[in-house]
Amino acid sequence: MRKICIITGTRAEYGLLRWVMQCIKDDPELTLQIIATGMHLSPEFGLTYRDIEQGGFQIDRKVEMLTSSDTPVGIAKSMGLGLIGFADALNELKPDLIVVLGDRFEIFSAVSAALVARIPVAHLHGGELTEGAFDDAIRHSITKMSHLHFVAAEEYRKRVIQLGEQPDRIFLVGGLGIDNIKRLKLLDQEELEASLDFKLGSKNLLITFHPVTLETATASDQMAQLLAALAELEDTQLIFTMPNADTDGRVLIKMVEEFVAQHANARAYTSLGQLRYLSCISHVDGVVGNSSSGLAEVPSFKKGTINIGDRQRGRLQAASVINCEPTFQSITAAFKTLHSLDFQKSLSKVISPYGDGGASVKVVEILKNYSLCGMVKKMFYDLCNE
Repeated sequence: MRKICIITGTRAEYGLLRWVMQCIKDDPELTLQIIATGMHLSPEFGLTYRDIEQGGFQIDRKVEMLTSSDTPVGIAKSMGLGLIGFADALNELKPDLIVVLGDRFEIFSAVSAALVARIPVAHLHGGELTEGAFDDAIRHSITKMSHLHFVAAEEYRKRVIQLGEQPDRIFLVGGLGIDNIKRLKLLDQEELEASLDFKLGSKNLLITFHPVTLETATASDQMAQLLAALAELEDTQLIFTMPNADTDGRVLIKMVEEFVAQHANARAYTSLGQLRYLSCISHVDGVVGNSSSGLAEVPSFKKGTINIGDRQRGRLQAASVINCEPTFQSITAAFKTLHSLDFQKSLSKVISPYGDGGASVKVVEILKNYSLCGMVKKMFYDLCNE
C-alpha cells in the first residue's frame, strides 16, 4: 500500500487539504499519514490540530517548531527547528510520498527535509504569485524541490513550466477550496449566530488581515488605517479572524483585540474553522483584508472582496475583487463600492478563475496511480531548447 503523508501547519491549509485527506483515507489501496506542525500546535493560535482530530483523522506525528517570537530572527529559528523535527518525523514514518500545499515557511522546512531524505513531494497550488510577501519565493522554492505539481489555473501551469518543471508532471485540477464549498453543509444564520455567540446585523463584514512580510515597519500602519476605516462604518457588524504566525503578526493581533474591546459591533476569533468561516462568507456582505481566500474562495459565493495592498498582487482575480491601497481614504472608497447597487448587481455574473470543484478527487487519483520509480531524479525543462 502506498503511504502518502500530508503535512499541514495552519487552519487555512488544513481546510484546503481536508477532502484530499478524506479521499486518501477512504481508498483501501492507500495509507494516510498526517504530520501536524506550526500554528496547529500553538495555544496562541487555537490548538487547531484538534480540528484535524475532530474531522476523524489520526495525527501520526507532531513537529513543534514555532518560537515565542515573530521577529525575522524568530521566524528563521522556527524554520531551523522545523527542519530538525521533520528530519526525525520523516525518518520514522518513511512515507512513499509527501503532499504539501502552498507557501508557508513551515512547509519549506518540511520539503527541505524530504529533499535530503530522497522522498518524492507533491505540491498543491504552485505557480501562483503573491508579490507582497516572502511566501512568493518560498512557493517557487517548494516547486523546485517537488516532483508532482497540482495547479489551480492554466496560467499557473505555464508558470511552473517556466520554473523548469516537466509538463507531464504538472496537472491542472482547479482550486481545492471549491471542494469545501461544494461538500460542506453550511450553517444557516441562526446556527451561525449561536456558534459565534454574536448577532449579525443589516450589514456584516468578515475581516482577515495578515502582515505584508516583504515590507518593513508597515504592518501596524496598514492595520491602523484599516481599523480607522472600519470604525467609521455605521450599522455594520464586524467579524475578525486573527492573523497568521508571520513576521510582526502579534502586533496586529494586539491591535485587533484593542479595537474589539472598544467596539460592541466587533468580535474576533482566533480560529473559526472551515465550517464557520465559509458559513460567515455566505452570510456577510463582503470579505475585507489581504487573505488569499478573498480571491480563491469568496468569488464562488458571489460575494465581494476588498483586497488591501500588495500581499496578493499577481494572483488571478475575479470581477468581484475590489483592489485598494492600505490607506484610510482608499479603504473607505472601497467600502462605498462594495455596498453600491451597481456592484451588488454585478456579483450574480461573477465567474471564479479557480474552477467549479472536483480537485481533491483528481489529485488523489494521480497520487495513487503515478509511478514513483526514479521520480526523485529530475530533469530541468529548458524553454531555451524549444
